Amino acid sequence: MTVLLIAIGAALGAPLRYLTDRAVQARHDSPFPWGTLTINVFGSLVLGAVVAVPADPAVTALIGTGFCGALTTWSTLSYETLRLTRDGARFHAVANVLASVVAGLGAASLGYALARAFTG
Repeated sequence: MTVLLIAIGAALGAPLRYLTDRAVQARHDSPFPWGTLTINVFGSLVLGAVVAVPADPAVTALIGTGFCGALTTWSTLSYETLRLTRDGARFHAVANVLASVVAGLGAASLGYALARAFTG
């Protein structure tokens, strides 16, 4: 049952990642991967909230592992950073790594704090 919940969460997270990335990136005329950054920060916020709430393991599997796991993407962050470096956009590459790590950790912390504040 846990594997099915993870698969359902992933089936929702992966298309949302693709659609959101395309929508965000279409609004920016820049080599910087704004779509991936947006998705990873949002996913970090959600995952921070999920781990803060004492939830049933099934909910954690569905949302934390399945949805957030398919929504966020370390491999795309890595690929886009390497692509930026290869294309000579070193400033954007460094900014991508720093912004992703700092904003992702900040969003996870914020999600955790908000969930704890609302759940007692």
